[in-house]
Amino acid sequence: MSLKVQHVTEPLLLGEGPHWDARAQALYFVNILECSIHKYVPATGEHTRTKLDGRGVSFIIPVEGTTDQFVVAVERKFLVVQWDGRDGSEAKVLKELGEVDKDTPTTRFNDGKADPRGRLFSGTLGMDPGAAPGEIQKQAGSIYRFDGGKFTKLDEGITLSTGLSWDLEEKAFYFTDSMEGNIRRYDYDVETGEISNLRYIFDFKKNGIEGLPDGHTIDTDGNLWVAVFEGSCVLQINPRSGKLLRKVPIPAPQVTSVTFGGPNLDVLFVTTGSLNIHGKEKPKPPSGSIFTVTGLGVKGTPNLNFKL
Repeated sequence: MSLKVQHVTEPLLLGEGPHWDARAQALYFVNILECSIHKYVPATGEHTRTKLDGRGVSFIIPVEGTTDQFVVAVERKFLVVQWDGRDGSEAKVLKELGEVDKDTPTTRFNDGKADPRGRLFSGTLGMDPGAAPGEIQKQAGSIYRFDGGKFTKLDEGITLSTGLSWDLEEKAFYFTDSMEGNIRRYDYDVETGEISNLRYIFDFKKNGIEGLPDGHTIDTDGNLWVAVFEGSCVLQINPRSGKLLRKVPIPAPQVTSVTFGGPNLDVLFVTTGSLNIHGKEKPKPPSGSIFTVTGLGVKGTPNLNFKL
């Protein structure tokens, strides 16, 4: 099967946080700056959405054991919302799980995922109120885990929290602070959810990669698939050797995140943005669309739900 890249939705301002729900055979994702959550069903091509109250929503993850409940991060809070997936229908807030950085009102959550035990991991970034997209405070963010009804800070001094992936066989947690231009690896204890022993496994500059590492996912061979913001591509990286295996071009400069989905978990879904940042001209369509990549010859690991 030959490689095929195509856009499947209309452009968004900042598509992010893709999560494939195997039960619904649907992709959930967010439009961060417009504070909206989205659902795309490949079998029908239907794309629905609804807005939330707030300045931004950074991820949406189904709640385990439900069909219409999701945990979302709105600014610095984790909320449980109920949404039937219909276009424009209200997403009702059922519960506030908690809030971080109450003494640092300039931070907000960014990428987030559930770990192999259904705990929530997410990182924050710092941004002055009213600042233009791309203007981020250095080292104002942290990495948090939410379980047992509380937040635990796992690391700090983070500038721009993005990708999160786990490999149980390697006992590894992979994480990206985009502004470092590098991929981090932590030792990961699945029993406790603790991370330790930070090291770096792939440096963009040393490998001649233009752009910033953004969201990522992992395949069944243990290789990372990394979105490259302002790089118009997705990279396949072997995190054990630090070698670049493949570079997949995407016809949009602001590639934000990736996940595998489809009935066989062999379709790579790619979120992108269409922001006007750094004085550059706003990218033209199909920038901002959700893209699918088929014919890669690999399968991804299932996206995991949050266990409330």
